[in-house]
Amino acid sequence: MTRAFVSGNEAFAQGISLCRPAVISAYPITPQTIVVERLSEMVADGKLVSDFIHVESEHSAMSCAIGASAAGVRVFTATSSQGLLYMAECLPYAAGGRFPIVMMNADRSVALPWNIYGDQSDSLSQISSGWIQFYAMNAQEALDMAIMAYRIAEDPSVSIPFMVNLDGFNLTHTYENVDIPAQDAVDGFLPPYKTDNRIDLEEPVNMGFSAGPAYNTLFKMGEHQGMLNAKCAIPAIEDEFFKVFGRGYTGLVEKHRLEDAELVIITLGCVSGLCMDVTDRLREEGVRAGVLRIRYMRPFPDEEVSSALLGAKAVCVLEKDVSFGNAGTVFGEVRSALYGSGCSCTVCNRIAGLGGRDISSDDIRCIFEELRDGPSDVRFIGGQTS
Repeated sequence: MTRAFVSGNEAFAQGISLCRPAVISAYPITPQTIVVERLSEMVADGKLVSDFIHVESEHSAMSCAIGASAAGVRVFTATSSQGLLYMAECLPYAAGGRFPIVMMNADRSVALPWNIYGDQSDSLSQISSGWIQFYAMNAQEALDMAIMAYRIAEDPSVSIPFMVNLDGFNLTHTYENVDIPAQDAVDGFLPPYKTDNRIDLEEPVNMGFSAGPAYNTLFKMGEHQGMLNAKCAIPAIEDEFFKVFGRGYTGLVEKHRLEDAELVIITLGCVSGLCMDVTDRLREEGVRAGVLRIRYMRPFPDEEVSSALLGAKAVCVLEKDVSFGNAGTVFGEVRSALYGSGCSCTVCNRIAGLGGRDISSDDIRCIFEELRDGPSDVRFIGGQTS
């Protein structure tokens, strides 16, 4: 193991390199570009043996990844924002084909207005595309998830593509010290990719076919079951990761000071760390505050969310997106999880950080104060220009 001072993008590229993907389909887009740049340098230097294919668009990047996975090899691609939306047509193809592709998405605002800064409106718009969705909090977790993503996606009971989301600029371009595992340790944890779900000239199979009303539902049920199976695979693989590398993770959610919390913020991504810091300071002031970080938006942690909030009085879902005409996407998922759960807490929604607008510790403290005083349903933070 070595220690390095790297950005979130560079950490993730290191993690992918350790997984030895046979094909990397790459198209640059800010703030993701550094990931594929670093991988291209590793291939050029001979440090990574892989076919690096510089395609002509994001749509082509995902099409290339699907074709390579169908040929029976481990693949990787990356994108962001408009690029993710451009490849959106292909995402259900990858999921429906049960191709365990791993993709990094640098979360970024979508146009219009044109904006290169980070919010989570791009990835959250695709939660029904059939992909596992994970949201990293820091660079070390991003590196580790690059490795675990392949183990989870390639699990025979899962066989679902995996999208790892890193907050644009706040995580992708921020430098941290990370521990980079040794190659032999990763090789022991992640064996060479093998699958029967591939094109085979010796034993031909039909792939990418049509299915009418009589059979379509059966395929979709199988895809749904694979996603549900990931709920069991994730903690089991994290336990194995801890035994090999000594770093432990917490499954679909992460709980911070929730044992007796009355006021709770639910969020995802790197803003979770800020919420936890503010919570610790409020605890010193006698406020029973807590944070529930959602690590996976798919599969969604319904049971984990509802059980974690049983003792709470008021809850705020803080998120960096909006489903126009309704509320935040995460807010809708949380309310659905709480319906019929026996949890009697009041739940409100704060939409913040759109277009990369800063979320401050004062904003978090204000949310907790509003929870104490009786929150309104949906509100934007930062609705005024400075």
